[in-house]
Amino acid sequence: MGQRLLKALQERVLLSDGAMGTQLQSAGLEPGGCGEAWNLEHPELLLKIQRAYVEAGSDCLLTNTFGGCRIMLERHHHGDDAAAINQAGARLAREAFGDKPGFVLGDIGPFGGLMEPYGEIPEQRVVEAFAEQAEALVSAGVDAIIVETQTALEELTIGIEAAKKAGAPCVIGSMAYDVTRDRSKLRTMMGVSPEQAAEHMRAAGVDIIALNCGAGVDVSWAAKAVASYRSVADLPTMAQPNAGQPVLENMKVVYKQTPEEMVGDLPALLDAGVRIVGGCCGSTPDHIRLFRSVIDAHEASRVPETAP
Repeated sequence: MGQRLLKALQERVLLSDGAMGTQLQSAGLEPGGCGEAWNLEHPELLLKIQRAYVEAGSDCLLTNTFGGCRIMLERHHHGDDAAAINQAGARLAREAFGDKPGFVLGDIGPFGGLMEPYGEIPEQRVVEAFAEQAEALVSAGVDAIIVETQTALEELTIGIEAAKKAGAPCVIGSMAYDVTRDRSKLRTMMGVSPEQAAEHMRAAGVDIIALNCGAGVDVSWAAKAVASYRSVADLPTMAQPNAGQPVLENMKVVYKQTPEEMVGDLPALLDAGVRIVGGCCGSTPDHIRLFRSVIDAHEASRVPETAP
């Protein structure tokens, strides 16, 4: 399955999906609630959200398992449901494609804390939590595992090793960067540059290097990150930028970049050589639908005309 995904992105740019959290909240998830538990409690609502992305043109769907490791789920009293939640997330994403071809990316997000000695979570506990999650996703038949929204290379490495040990057909490492205060460069919260991350991920044996989310990281900055990745690592790239900068309205975080505004710099991202592109925070099926149109037009423009 992993070779099928890698072969597909050699042939064309693949379109991923958009945000899940905001869609869950629109469907009724209370602030701070456990959206991953909806894989078991409200599967029909998950299917509706993911089918909307498929109808908008997504080739890839991330499973609704971003906070699906046991450490995160224990905070919502769902720790013992970790395997079931992840397996259900993979099945629902596959079901959302229906008869259409598509790729399911098993999502492993941060465990939500700091490891010792900087924090209180023992490294071995993170190793075990990520291993359990990766094994559940692989057993449910995902086409790849994406270890995403990472800011520290140590945690990223644990996720990558868990995915590889579980037998993931394809492994994607994805970092979350912030635009520095002087707006001159990108760094993770832990000070990692895109070049450092790319070199680290290549050495760790990932199949695809990616970025997603991050403060100030829109499509334009994603293009710069992809260029940085490709300057040091000869691997396929993936980008899932946010829909602009968030604002606080009525005590709620809102992303106000329209689909038309978000795709304004999409040609630059495509020209930078990205092979999988989607949206992160604030993006919706409407954003992804316009992504589909721009990607299709861009791909068509690159096909040489044949003589009649």
